[in-house]
Amino acid sequence: MPLDYDLYWSFRSPYSYMVAPRLLALEAEHEVACRVRPVYPLAVRTPEFFDTRDPLWLPYFMTDVFREAAFLRLPFRWPRPDPVQRGPDGRYPEAQPWIHRLTHLGVAAAERGRGLAFLVEASRVIWSGDVDDWQEGDHLARAAERAGLDFAEMAAAVDAAPDRYAAVVEENQVAQRAAGHWGVPMMVFGGEAFFGQDRFDQLKWRMQQHGLTARRGS
Repeated sequence: MPLDYDLYWSFRSPYSYMVAPRLLALEAEHEVACRVRPVYPLAVRTPEFFDTRDPLWLPYFMTDVFREAAFLRLPFRWPRPDPVQRGPDGRYPEAQPWIHRLTHLGVAAAERGRGLAFLVEASRVIWSGDVDDWQEGDHLARAAERAGLDFAEMAAAVDAAPDRYAAVVEENQVAQRAAGHWGVPMMVFGGEAFFGQDRFDQLKWRMQQHGLTARRGS
């Protein structure tokens, strides 16, 4: 049986974007199964979180995300537009159609067994800098197709039952905190939380201690 772990992940997190390709490669090369559990970003869940940050937090964060992307050799630009909308006063309104729908699409992809592949493809569209107005046209549809999904079917399901998908996201968020942290990306293996894309190597190391094996032919 493959080893399995939970992945708590946000479409608005640059670090989530950065770790997803490595997790997909891990699953392709080893007997590992990822349970994708999308969550809303902190800006939606707890926007007051950012009100208490030290003034140095944002400048360092913006330096670090570009540096880390360059280190990982990933194309990177802050999304245009930001998946989380802000009002003229700089506050985050309660109505957030883009990030809610994105997160629900992530849930739907996971339910169809292609969650991790969809996270990789969709986040590349949003974060790589190759696409402006990622929310328009067929950008997400083509990302879903590359992930092996029928976007029209998946989107119709999401749009028809937003409350059901929101409930799944809420369950994920409760489970995330119960597992030991609130941030993303967060991998939970064997009851142990690994928070941050820079914990990937430790996650793999722990899996190796529990008998991680290569897939045949990889």
